[in-house]
Amino acid sequence: MAQIFSRSADTWLRLGLLVLFVGLTGGLLVALALDRSDYRTGRNWVVEQPLPFSHAHHVGELKIDCRYCHSSVESSAMASLPPTETCMTCHSQIWKNADLLEPLRKSLRESQPLHWQRVVELPDYVYFHHGVHVNAGVGCSECHGAVDRMQLMFKAEPLSMGQCLACHRDPAPHLRPAGQVTRLQWHTDQDRRALGEQLMKDRRIDPRGLSDCGICHR
Repeated sequence: MAQIFSRSADTWLRLGLLVLFVGLTGGLLVALALDRSDYRTGRNWVVEQPLPFSHAHHVGELKIDCRYCHSSVESSAMASLPPTETCMTCHSQIWKNADLLEPLRKSLRESQPLHWQRVVELPDYVYFHHGVHVNAGVGCSECHGAVDRMQLMFKAEPLSMGQCLACHRDPAPHLRPAGQVTRLQWHTDQDRRALGEQLMKDRRIDPRGLSDCGICHR
């Protein structure tokens, strides 16, 4: 009976399977790397805004508290963005003729709000409440980074599910006294874990239920 396959067929088959295995493995590794990359998470990418607002100037240099602009952060799910009138509290007096601020003046003249672009936008299937976290003692910088050093605002953390779960399972290192939540460069000479555990007791924070799916997915 004549030989169906050539002598090299087995070699080619093995080579083909090896290429397929390497390709699939490599593709999986690339997909995993992309999923964790800044390109996918948006981390460190500056978002273009209607005005080049500098947190480094307003928060870092002028020491304006986060709550002055984000007025509902202690009580609402959304931190809220400042209306034009809040900005004009100062800019009707200073830099009032600067070309850079013409969009702000136009907003006031036409009674049309500026369309600020969200820097951090969670998926629709994720529930997050700023007020709950702020009142629990989670500092703004835990999620938003050193905002007072950002000339232009960008997403400082990937805010992945794993990052949120790590904090929910062990909140103590991320908690601070109520009066220090908006102090972005806050530090303490106390043992951070011991302080956090005491704050958990005082605020009746029980991490055993914080990792339930229904906490964030409702």
